[in-house]
Amino acid sequence: MLRQRTGSARGAGARGTFRLAAAAVLVASLTACGVAAGGGGDMAKVSGIPLASEATAIDDPRSYQGELSLQLVDDPVAPVATDPVPQLPAVVTDNQGTEVEVADVSRILPLDIYGTLSRIVYELGLGDNVIGRDVSSSFPEIADRPLVTTDGHQLNAEAILALNPSVIITDTSLGPWDVVLQLRDAGVPVVVVDSHRSPENVEALTEAVGAALGLPDQGRELGARTRAQITEAEESIATITPDSETRQLRTVFLYARGSAGVYYMFGEDSGADALITAAGGYDVSSEVGWKGAKPANDEGLIAAQPDVIIMMNKGLESVGGVDGLLEKFPAMEQTPAGANRRVISMNDDLLLSFGTRTPAVLNALAVALYAPDAL
Repeated sequence: MLRQRTGSARGAGARGTFRLAAAAVLVASLTACGVAAGGGGDMAKVSGIPLASEATAIDDPRSYQGELSLQLVDDPVAPVATDPVPQLPAVVTDNQGTEVEVADVSRILPLDIYGTLSRIVYELGLGDNVIGRDVSSSFPEIADRPLVTTDGHQLNAEAILALNPSVIITDTSLGPWDVVLQLRDAGVPVVVVDSHRSPENVEALTEAVGAALGLPDQGRELGARTRAQITEAEESIATITPDSETRQLRTVFLYARGSAGVYYMFGEDSGADALITAAGGYDVSSEVGWKGAKPANDEGLIAAQPDVIIMMNKGLESVGGVDGLLEKFPAMEQTPAGANRRVISMNDDLLLSFGTRTPAVLNALAVALYAPDAL
């Protein structure tokens, strides 16, 4: 759904033709997994956003003016199995080369900065065994679990140990790392998975979680299902995306927490680059040589000359909206994005999660980029 829309298009018009067959396949696939919605005479929707292949791209996406604040609906968890029986003990070598034996999955604690791992555990069918959550895990099914992170994304060893977890699935995105070592020293099996997130490694990440919890078959099934949905979403997105990179919108991902004075531009290998590319945008970081996350500044924004800036909803709110952003970075008005107030924001817990909700995220961004009048 669109929470806020303050944009307009100049010279909007039809582009291309609808690929209804492909749209029907994608809708059927996502509906089966609890992702698609729609009814009556409305066009098909994915997490409350119109399907890209059924939307009409505007003639000149660079002419669009105004910000778009998207709030994807909370799709229900769609487990690949009901009451799965884990094959235990499960012995795995985690992403750090540590051999871990998991003998009990009755009290699972999945933790990462994106909320990805908890959603995967639920989709594997072990949601009832999850005993706690990180702040990014906020989908309805997990919302009543106690938080074990403080001050945003800081792990709290006392809170974690008080829950008596039988296994922890995590990565290196949360800290301090000494807490993870403390948990291992306390005898808790800790499986560390890859912290890198992109549409390309969703399947491998899902399989790793399944294997660690004694559900290798379900992990492969869920990974394959998600991979197929991402492929279908990308095919749908291609119907409204310009073929040439020179016509694709120059896009920058800006992470902000105004109250803490934190402003970062996410570049190559941050996950944001893969997100932008998969959604049909042109990732400027590959051109200007940004690696990882770098402090945002006027010089970098002017050099990038973005047509669009992507942010998290709460991040944009924390700086006082687009007005506050332009006040913080006055030189932004010298870019097309600043001149047109072209900012797209989305749910904090979904934008970089790269899990089972990835198809919905990519679809929403593509529509906001190239078919904003459909929102």
